[in-house]
Amino acid sequence: MASEFDLIRQHFTRPTRHTDLAGGDDAALWQSAPGHQLVVSTDMLVEGRHFFPDADPADLGWKSLAVNVSDIAAMGATPRWALLAIALPDADADWLAAFADGFYACAEAFGVDLVGGDTTRGPRNLSVTICGEVPTGTAIRRDGAHAGDDLWLSGQPGRAALALWHLRDQLALDPAHRDACLAALHRPQPRAALGLALRGVASAMLDVSDGLLGDLGHILDASAVGAQISAAQLPESALIAACGDAALARKACLSGGDDYELLFAAPARQRDAIASLSASLALPLHRIGTLTPSTTGLTLLADDGTSAPLARTGFDHFTA
Repeated sequence: MASEFDLIRQHFTRPTRHTDLAGGDDAALWQSAPGHQLVVSTDMLVEGRHFFPDADPADLGWKSLAVNVSDIAAMGATPRWALLAIALPDADADWLAAFADGFYACAEAFGVDLVGGDTTRGPRNLSVTICGEVPTGTAIRRDGAHAGDDLWLSGQPGRAALALWHLRDQLALDPAHRDACLAALHRPQPRAALGLALRGVASAMLDVSDGLLGDLGHILDASAVGAQISAAQLPESALIAACGDAALARKACLSGGDDYELLFAAPARQRDAIASLSASLALPLHRIGTLTPSTTGLTLLADDGTSAPLARTGFDHFTA
C-alpha cells in the first residue's frame, strides 16, 4: 500500500510558477511582490456536510480550490499559492488521481501554485489555505460601504441551491436548466477577473457562499448601514424557468448558498464603469438595491411599492 509520502509525490507534486520552494521540505518559500500585501484565507469541505459521499472526485478537487479562490477575488486580490490538507478514509489511487486532476485544473485556470499541505487517514475532509497578493491599501473590504451606494450582484445566484434540492429529491429541475444548475453546485466559477477589475470601483465586497441575505448582513454590520433590495431587480427569471416555482426561486436567490458570486457596493457615479465591466467580462452584473442608513435595517421593496423587513436568512454550519 502506498505511504502518505508516496501519495503526495504521485498526486500532488507538480511544477510551480511563482514559488521559490514548494513541496518536499518542512515549509514552502515564496516572495510577495514589492508594494503588496498578502491576502490569506482558509476553507474546508466535509463529507456529509458540504458534499455527498458519492460526489465526483474531480468536481471536489475543483471546488475545494475554487471556493478559496473566490475569497481572494472578493478582496480584489490575485490568487497565488495554496496549501491542501486532506483526510481520507483510504488511499484510493483512482479517487486521488481524479481529485488531483480537478484541483490542478482549477489551479491552472486561476494561476495558483500548490505549495504544500498534509494528508492523514480519517473521515473525508478537504481543507485549503490560499494566499494571494493585492497592492498595499487597495484590498476591497466589507467596511467601506456608505448609505446611498448601489448594491450589485454578479452572475446567477440561486442555481446551486436548486441543484442541491434537486439532488435531495425535493424538486425536479427542468431538463433544459438542470446541467447549468448542477455545474453551479459542483464546479463554481470564482469571479477573479471581476474582483480585480472592481478595485477602485467597489466600496465594499464579499462572495456569496452562505446565501445573499446572510452574507449581505456582514457588509451591513461592518459598514454600519442598512439596505433596501428591489424585488423587481433580482435575477430570478432563470431560476423560475428552472424550477417552475416563483416562491422557491426567490428563496434560492436570496437564501441559497454555494454560488460564490460577488456581492458589492459602489457609489452611483460608478454605474457606467460597472456596465462597461459587465460587457467586457461577458458577465451579468445586477443592481439589486441601495444601501440606506443603519436605522432602516434590511428591507425588500415589492413591485407594488410597499416595503417590508427582510430576515438575514442564510446557511449556518451550527444551526442548519
